[in-house]
Amino acid sequence: MATNIQRVDYFHATVTDRPGEAYRLLTQLASSGVSLLAFSAIPAGPEHTQLMLFPKSPDSLMRVAGTAGLVLTGPQHALLIQGDDELGALAESHRALFDANVNVYASTGVADGQGGYGYVIYVRSEDFEEAARALGV
Repeated sequence: MATNIQRVDYFHATVTDRPGEAYRLLTQLASSGVSLLAFSAIPAGPEHTQLMLFPKSPDSLMRVAGTAGLVLTGPQHALLIQGDDELGALAESHRALFDANVNVYASTGVADGQGGYGYVIYVRSEDFEEAARALGV
């Protein structure tokens, strides 16, 4: 598998931190045909969780959110990298951003256990175009 880098939009929703909130949302999205490229949940204070949704089709997500009464913030922009899991794969992307003087302010990645990986890079909105150019997208 060659390395694939793409620009992605993401949205976030803040929900009460209790069992089943992500399950309810993810089930509703799946039953409505919304496909996600990535998903993340992070604490947002002592009683809330921020769910970050990276839809394959932002329009589909927005349509479903509107009918479900889900309040979304976004779109925000990130870079999604997928490729072969090899030593130094993440370092190469960071080197390109360093050479372009772009700061990565957050990132998250995972190996799939089958020899591939996915990696989401977040940069400040004012640096996004430069980051995309540095990574060749």
